[in-house]
Amino acid sequence: MTAALITYNVRSTALAVSTWSIPLIRYNTGMAGNTGVQFAHLTFLQFYISPLVKMVSPAVKRVIVKKRRATFKRHQSDRYKSVKESWRKPKGIDNRVRRRFKGQAPMPKIGYGSARATRHLLPNGFRKFVVSNVRELELLLMHNRSYAAEIAHGVSSQNRIAIVERAAQLNVKVTNANARLRSQE
Repeated sequence: MTAALITYNVRSTALAVSTWSIPLIRYNTGMAGNTGVQFAHLTFLQFYISPLVKMVSPAVKRVIVKKRRATFKRHQSDRYKSVKESWRKPKGIDNRVRRRFKGQAPMPKIGYGSARATRHLLPNGFRKFVVSNVRELELLLMHNRSYAAEIAHGVSSQNRIAIVERAAQLNVKVTNANARLRSQE
C-alpha cells in the first residue's frame, strides 16, 4: 500500500501530491540528490501521510452556538474623550448603569457566556494546548481526540521541527504546524 506524499514549496507556497511508501517527514533542499537539513535554507517540505494512519479527528464534533455578542462599553465613554471605551465596572452609589435602570448600557453577566460543552472549542472541534517542547507534547498522547497542540511563539525553528515530527508519530494535531519551518537565511 502506498502513502500520499505532499510537497510544500516554501518560497511559492505551491502544493503537489504524489505517492510514496514510507510514512515519515523528509526535508528536501531542492538540489538533486541532496535531502536533509544540512543546507542554509529549505526549498521544499515533504510530509508523507500513510493511508493506514488516519488523520486525527475530534472524538465528538459539537455544533458551536454563537450567541449575539453584546459590546460592553464603559459608562460615559461617549461623553468624555478621557474615558476610554474599554469596560470598567461602575462603582458609584448613584450610578444608573450599576443599578440597571431601563435603557442604560448592558453590564457583563453570566448569561452572556458560551455553553460549557463548547467553551474554548476551536472550529475544528479541538481544544488548544500550548506546548513548548517535545516532553509537553507527550502529555497529549491519551487526549489526542480532544486536544490539539499549538506550538508556543518563542519556540525555535529547530525545536518546531522536532515537535512536528513527534506529533506525527503520536497522531496529535498541531494547529500551527507550518509556522516557521523554513530555516533562517
